[in-house]
Amino acid sequence: MKKITRMLLVSLFCFAGLSSVGWVQGVAAQDDATEADKKARPCEYDDRFRQFDFWIGHWEVTGAKGQVAGTNKIEKAENGCMLLEQWTGASGGTGTSMNYYDTAKGKWVQVWVAAAGYTIHIEGGLEDGKMVLTGELTAGDTATPFRGTWTPLSDGRVRQFFEQSTDEGKTWTPWFDGYYARKGEG
Repeated sequence: MKKITRMLLVSLFCFAGLSSVGWVQGVAAQDDATEADKKARPCEYDDRFRQFDFWIGHWEVTGAKGQVAGTNKIEKAENGCMLLEQWTGASGGTGTSMNYYDTAKGKWVQVWVAAAGYTIHIEGGLEDGKMVLTGELTAGDTATPFRGTWTPLSDGRVRQFFEQSTDEGKTWTPWFDGYYARKGEG
């Protein structure tokens, strides 16, 4: 539609004698460049891929009682099609997650792998301004229901609250409650 509107404006300007050949060529080149960029970087032009952008940053993470839990770096990757998380715990443990919007499912997906050998595979989406993902935590041969909720707070921090269930999701027990503050900020 945008391209048709520009073409109509160019035609009207040319008909009225208000345009030069250079202006018309510039508009056409801009349309071609934008279309080429959209094909090369489609996620940068799709708002669904930005729903989790509030989590992007370099963070210091504390527990609910203020104890240092670790640091976390979340960055855009693959031309905005993915968020890459790199966690380092205060005790030295590490983990990495890949977070992406699955257009076929219409859901966000997180796949986490910890150096300690456990994995998390959860999916979901925005609910009342919070990112809520559910699925499984797998440790050894045991998979348990798992849920993560990321909440942007009014002071610029992000709360990450993880829960697990031992009764197939009837009840949930806190697993991690972290508060993310951007590095260099209080």
